[in-house]
Amino acid sequence: MGVPNSNDGCPELKRVLVRAAVAAVLVSACDGGQHGGHGDAPTVLPADTFMARIAEHCGKAYEGRITVNEPQADDDPFAGQTLVMHVRDCGEKELRIPFHVGENRSRTWILTRTYDGIRLKHDHRHEDGSEDDVTMYGGETASRGTEVRQEFPVDKASVRLFEREGLTASTANVWAIEIEPGERFVYELARPGTERLFRVEFDLTTPVAEPPPAW
Repeated sequence: MGVPNSNDGCPELKRVLVRAAVAAVLVSACDGGQHGGHGDAPTVLPADTFMARIAEHCGKAYEGRITVNEPQADDDPFAGQTLVMHVRDCGEKELRIPFHVGENRSRTWILTRTYDGIRLKHDHRHEDGSEDDVTMYGGETASRGTEVRQEFPVDKASVRLFEREGLTASTANVWAIEIEPGERFVYELARPGTERLFRVEFDLTTPVAEPPPAW
């Protein structure tokens, strides 16, 4: 997967969107009506529009701010840090979005279009590029969601990982991502039934300088 150049990303984006549209047509023709019946125009699902809206920002980076962080830990790694998300890699079915916290470049969000919806994974690495003990966790959408918001309940593999690492509170995680074109991108972590809620909102109206690659 190549890294798009922010100065000539439009041709690449057009190719991505064309491939997505073709894929949607093929799925519609083969699924026996789930995405539109025989003879009907193919239905563009919310997940397809959601992914395309994020891909429109491929190669660009944006600064964010925390809007909710409850309860806030005493050793909160986000406190006082510059937060930047970078829509760095845009493939046919996968988007990779590094999330930089100050000088820490250990975090990358990976969104993958699946047959049923979208999968979110968190790739965590050390500065030498090696994997963190807690990495590649996340979940898949359990509903169609909307063009603006998709939710990702924790999956079974992640539950096992959290239990192994003694992070039992995280076994109730539900992540969400929101994309409002030309306005904002939001990353959210919630634990239903608890007070835990974390939201960071990125301003899509003003791109910032592209950060270095994630670790």
